[in-house]
Amino acid sequence: MKDIPCYDTFAKIESIAKGASDDKKYLIETANGNKLILRISDIENAGTKKAEYAMLERVATFSIPISLPIDFGVCNDGKNVYQLLSWLEGKDLQSLLPNMTEAEQYTYGLKAGELLRLIHTIPAPSNAEPWEDWFMEYVQESIDCYNDEDIKFEEVNVLIKYIQNNAHLIKGRPQSLIHSDFIDSNIIVMPDGNLGVIDFNCEIFEKDYGDPWVDIIFMEEWDNEISPRYSTGFVRGYFGGEPPQEFFNMLAFYFACDAIAILNETYEEGNAEIGLVDVQRILRWFDNMNNPVPTWYLKDFNCTND
Repeated sequence: MKDIPCYDTFAKIESIAKGASDDKKYLIETANGNKLILRISDIENAGTKKAEYAMLERVATFSIPISLPIDFGVCNDGKNVYQLLSWLEGKDLQSLLPNMTEAEQYTYGLKAGELLRLIHTIPAPSNAEPWEDWFMEYVQESIDCYNDEDIKFEEVNVLIKYIQNNAHLIKGRPQSLIHSDFIDSNIIVMPDGNLGVIDFNCEIFEKDYGDPWVDIIFMEEWDNEISPRYSTGFVRGYFGGEPPQEFFNMLAFYFACDAIAILNETYEEGNAEIGLVDVQRILRWFDNMNNPVPTWYLKDFNCTND
């Protein structure tokens, strides 16, 4: 990284192990005391990383609290690309939620949903490919990939049938800029109590725009159990109240699609059973895909009940 133009100003370099990205991440402290984040990626990912950086430049013009883009380029004798960003001070919401009261979880869910809604005010390009064309091709590739695998699960057949029977829901869906990884570990509680967001991700869908509601499946890391208070607050914060039934229909559809994609990924890694746990979780949330309102959504809950 010594060929990064401002490397001489780096007084302290600390590796960051957190996060699922393949990027190497570093907390940088400069000679004048500023904190920065440095992300280094393989040169083969240059196109995706350049798109992520361009997206950050666009988001920064909308006064949304993010790690601001400072510099982008090639380093390590052409082997890598780097992004240099400002450091967003605070603690990630994932680490704070377990120690919050249920009322606090709900309140921060409201704030997170409001922040995502603000991000979605950033429009998609006027010449954007129709979302239904791109996404259904993406989903069919996931289904074809699963069908080509040696291992089969009856639970997945339920999801595939649900997707095929509800593909009409996606027709004519609007588009906006999407974060694609708006999970609680990427949401920062800043010192003033307001929220900021980091790690915009172009890798998942290989684009930075799409149906804004697809972002809501990333509202919380659900490797274990989702927080009903936080997630209910999130949905209500996003909609400014109770969501329409159309939203729940799309939510079940997107979760079903995502579960198959995750199963394929874990199968390739030799851990298909992990992906199956996710599939079973989705089926449990949506009553075997018979009810699009997930079990974690507390329809009769209001904060005064806590």
